[in-house]
Amino acid sequence: MTPRTVLTIAGSDSGGGAGIQADLKVFAALGAYGTSVLTAVTAQNTRGVDAVLPLPPATVTEQIESVLTDFTVGAAKTGMLGTPAVADAVAAAARTGRLPHLVVDPVLVATSGHSLGVVAAVERLLPYAEVATPNCAEAAAITGRPVTTVKEMVAAAEALAAGGPAHVVVTGGDLDGMEAVDVLHGGGVSTLLRAPRVETRHTHGTGCSFSAAIAVRLALGDPVPAAVAAAKEYVTRALTGARHWELGAGRGPLDHFGWSA
Repeated sequence: MTPRTVLTIAGSDSGGGAGIQADLKVFAALGAYGTSVLTAVTAQNTRGVDAVLPLPPATVTEQIESVLTDFTVGAAKTGMLGTPAVADAVAAAARTGRLPHLVVDPVLVATSGHSLGVVAAVERLLPYAEVATPNCAEAAAITGRPVTTVKEMVAAAEALAAGGPAHVVVTGGDLDGMEAVDVLHGGGVSTLLRAPRVETRHTHGTGCSFSAAIAVRLALGDPVPAAVAAAKEYVTRALTGARHWELGAGRGPLDHFGWSA
């Protein structure tokens, strides 16, 4: 049986916990064949980002063309785009319908706090997204309003959905509380997704892994609500598995393959 092919368009993470590297791990863990388009090279580890080198938009376009002319891509996701010019290159492919089931993870700031993108770049892609997956800080940056409570998450999801995405998931893993609450908005309806909060320092790449898992499930034929629920369950397991790891000195990576299960 030929596996479903999923495409990630994102930056690299030399520490392997986020970006292209994390996406490819998620694709493999969930049974998909991963292809990739690199938007930027970063020097980073669990403690932070030391340097970022965006790639030229033409190079991004050439990579997209190489993948799409040889593989039948069942779903695609974006992560770090870096610059509006790179976002325009990706949007050009999305505009033609060649990036099916597009999941847009609006990466603006790394877990360590280092800037990895600008709002203008994210806004280029939102109209083509089947699902957008901002965390609270990203949702606040894009909407220009505070997002610190579940009520504000709902309002932000509604506002973002008005800008084009068919569905928006505002993730609340960074908020305080006993539960990790996400808000899924689509078709004019908001739904709260709850899971027990996993106490661990190994949270690097959580957003990348969540959006990658959604893309896999969409490629496999799940409707969006089921894909999002499955992705949340996967990330919860990956966080739980990494609780007792000692990888790196900062915010470590997830247990993508269930090694600690």
